[in-house]
Amino acid sequence: MSTYAVVDSPVGPLTLVAEDDALVGLYMVDQRHRPVIAGARDDRVLPGLREQLAAYWERELKDFDVPLRLSGTPFQQQVWAGLRTIPYGETWSYGELAAALGRPGASRAVGLANGRNPVGIVVPCHRVVGSGGSLTGYGGGLERKRWLLDLEAGLPSQAVRL
Repeated sequence: MSTYAVVDSPVGPLTLVAEDDALVGLYMVDQRHRPVIAGARDDRVLPGLREQLAAYWERELKDFDVPLRLSGTPFQQQVWAGLRTIPYGETWSYGELAAALGRPGASRAVGLANGRNPVGIVVPCHRVVGSGGSLTGYGGGLERKRWLLDLEAGLPSQAVRL
């Protein structure tokens, strides 16, 4: 059975969904592909993730270390694991991620799997950009994607217009 909590963040409220002590979902307001959240609300859920998110917002944490339980196809799992290899503060194109996964012709499929990432921020799908560095789709909206990339680049933070 899952439990969830809603926490404030610089990019708006985040819904954290857990099964046992593992993170299964992290969703932003109005996020594409956001499932209906079932289970009991428990604002004490995932205290370790809350601490890590607070450190991330302060630029003190670069890699999240929380138990994950991600449901997806084997290909989606491969893409989501690949996302976690993109270094903090860097961006890769969909083609670069596809090549790193040993599937150089699969950039479109990588993009689709990227868009289905159930734990944004923790699994940093915001670090994937279009060819030439263009900002392309992000389930939480391009304003949030730009904000997250600016945060990681050490640029002054601007309020996200939600």
